[in-house]
Amino acid sequence: MEEAGHRGRRNKNPPVGTILLLMCMVVPTLAYLPSSESTCPTDDYSPAKGICCNKCLPGNKLVEVCNATGHRSKCAPCPTGQFMDKINYSTRCRACSVCKATKNEKTLKKCEKDQNTICQCYDGHYRSYIDSVTYECRKCAQCGPDEKEKQNCTNLTNTVCECKENYYRVKKTCEPCKSCTSECNHGCPLPSLNPNGNDRGEQFFTNIIAGVVAVALVLLALVALITHVVTKRSIKKKWAQPSSQPTDDSPDSSEVVLICSEGCSDNSSVEVTPNSSVSDQLPPNLPDCVPLEIETSDLIYSVLDLVSALQVKQLVRTLGVRDTEIEQAELDHRPCREAHYQMLRLWAERVSRADGGGQSGMLHWPLLQELLDKLRTMRLGGVAEELETKYSFQ
Repeated sequence: MEEAGHRGRRNKNPPVGTILLLMCMVVPTLAYLPSSESTCPTDDYSPAKGICCNKCLPGNKLVEVCNATGHRSKCAPCPTGQFMDKINYSTRCRACSVCKATKNEKTLKKCEKDQNTICQCYDGHYRSYIDSVTYECRKCAQCGPDEKEKQNCTNLTNTVCECKENYYRVKKTCEPCKSCTSECNHGCPLPSLNPNGNDRGEQFFTNIIAGVVAVALVLLALVALITHVVTKRSIKKKWAQPSSQPTDDSPDSSEVVLICSEGCSDNSSVEVTPNSSVSDQLPPNLPDCVPLEIETSDLIYSVLDLVSALQVKQLVRTLGVRDTEIEQAELDHRPCREAHYQMLRLWAERVSRADGGGQSGMLHWPLLQELLDKLRTMRLGGVAEELETKYSFQ
């Protein structure tokens, strides 16, 4: 009995699969049923569901919205100084435009309730649009003495000029024709119909000359480049070779050899070694020989000759000269070249003292290396190369 009762209760609830099947059949059918909401006519709008209200005609604004089917909206004419040029349901009309004489405008047609004011540029002016709506009245252009009018200035377009006969345009001016070209063909003879005529021969000869000149220029550039490279390498080899003196058979004769190293300082000196033991005493991988000290004033004037006045202040700042020192140098010295000299002198004296001091007015070559590095950082590699060549610092 109990089992039968349970079976009966289960049968009262329909299966879930059956419900889903019915939904899949009913829902697509509902999509094709006609909508109960009516569609408003073209010139009407719907302020609420199921209600269609008429729009106001041009020259009118909306005063009261209809509130039921079959009722119509209440409209009223735009007040003076306002207009509405389209059918609408706006509660406000638009303000009429005012033509401004200060902007070279005059009134072509006054504002009406259904039309805005129509402005026109003064005679001798044309309308130049800034965007699709905004414009300004500009004065019509006048053709130059070597030009003639191709198109007159109108209310909407500017004057269009072209060069007179026997003139051709170069940028914004007209230049007189000096030879027959596509732009200067007035009064020129007709082209020869003979393919073997003189014109073709002259053109061929001109092309040959142009080709020879181009090849010559390329060769000159290559020669200059090779000469620069060879000269640079020869200077480098010259400083790399040890200087020598003539020797004799005497056991007392000796050769003076210049020993340079990367750590050259004030205590560096020229060492005299016997000729027979030079190769034994030289350290391996000896760097290029460079001068130990450079005259400071000569270096500074060389820098000022190569670096522009606008870049000197930037250079001394990268070398550690403070802005207060730069300003003081500009106040104490005139002209600017002397002020720039003092700025570089401050750097040279400061780094020389920090390095242990040397002869007065002399700058150690490691400081020149610092200057060259700063110049390359400022993308002044050409200046750095000029200084390297002058002081044989390769």
